[in-house]
Amino acid sequence: MKEIPLDERAAEAHLMNFLSVEGVTGEEKAIAETVAAALKKVGVPEAAIRYDDAHTKIPVPTQTGNLIVELPGTRRGDRLLFSSHLDTVPLCAGAKPILRGDRIVTDGSTALGGDARTGCAAIVAMVETLLKHRLPHPPLTLLFTVREESGLHGARELDPKDLGGAAMCFNVDTTHAHKLIVAAVGQENWEVEVKGQASHAGVAPEQGISATLLGSIALAEAHRAGWFGKVAKPEGEGTSNVGVFGGRDRKRSHDAAFAAEIAAGYREAFLKAREAVKSSAGEMAEVTFTSKPAYPPFKLEENSPAVQYARRAVASLGMTPEVISSNGGLDANWLARHGVPTVTFGSGQAEIHTVKEYVDVPEYLKGCRMAVVLATQE
Repeated sequence: MKEIPLDERAAEAHLMNFLSVEGVTGEEKAIAETVAAALKKVGVPEAAIRYDDAHTKIPVPTQTGNLIVELPGTRRGDRLLFSSHLDTVPLCAGAKPILRGDRIVTDGSTALGGDARTGCAAIVAMVETLLKHRLPHPPLTLLFTVREESGLHGARELDPKDLGGAAMCFNVDTTHAHKLIVAAVGQENWEVEVKGQASHAGVAPEQGISATLLGSIALAEAHRAGWFGKVAKPEGEGTSNVGVFGGRDRKRSHDAAFAAEIAAGYREAFLKAREAVKSSAGEMAEVTFTSKPAYPPFKLEENSPAVQYARRAVASLGMTPEVISSNGGLDANWLARHGVPTVTFGSGQAEIHTVKEYVDVPEYLKGCRMAVVLATQE
């Protein structure tokens, strides 16, 4: 097993520091500045650190752009990109990390934010290890994105030229260091507006058209037709979920065309429900259904250079690599679309997006070592 000169206490300190800084999606300025300060403290020149203008292109308010760092190589080789995201889900607001044995937890009233502060910290710990021990490495680009949790906006809106021509990317945003995510679903969002007809519920209910009833029938029909939850059809597989009335709904598939087909299934369900809910005069509600892609699916072949490179890194640490796909979107979806083959690996985040969230510290340290190996192996 390859020995990595990782300062574990320093790596844990970076993580505790980042977990203590609030930065819910769209409000990443403070955590971005904290990460930048940590990089400067471990020896990264201020001139190497900058922000892009992705936030000016994102359609919802966002405090800052993506944080980008470029490090010159100390040996020849293709540029490598390391990425993670700065933001957390809103449930992490007010989180206070508590170290208990081999876990970092909260008091149970909030989520923690290990998703993906573990990734940010692992990358900073990697850089600290490279610089402190003068480990030879090719040119590196570091990318810390904004608004990953609310639609992968930071990765979507970045300029591919800012990635420095990286040959491959390693995204730190899951649990286990040995589990390599090489494919992920795409997502299509749909919204429907239903305009019913008001009437007095006691005097003349038959003259009304209930939009709520129509919506309920439509969702029941979508479920009956197999478009809700886990979707398995002869033409493809995917998942779908329904938010709240007045909210947003999502459907995912590893096949972009099938994601659109799931949306079409919901459209058909609403049109069918429209026929079922009429006033006494035979009038029907107005139903306006729209859908659009949110992010594309991606898949790397197992024999591709990025996957093989990552597999070698896992094996060198005495672990058995496991190649998997994700049923949730990742920044990797857009990074791959931008032309950089991206493998995602983990650094200890667990039970994410819940008040039971925790960080497995030994697994986090494995992720830190994994990042160092990826940055240095030839």
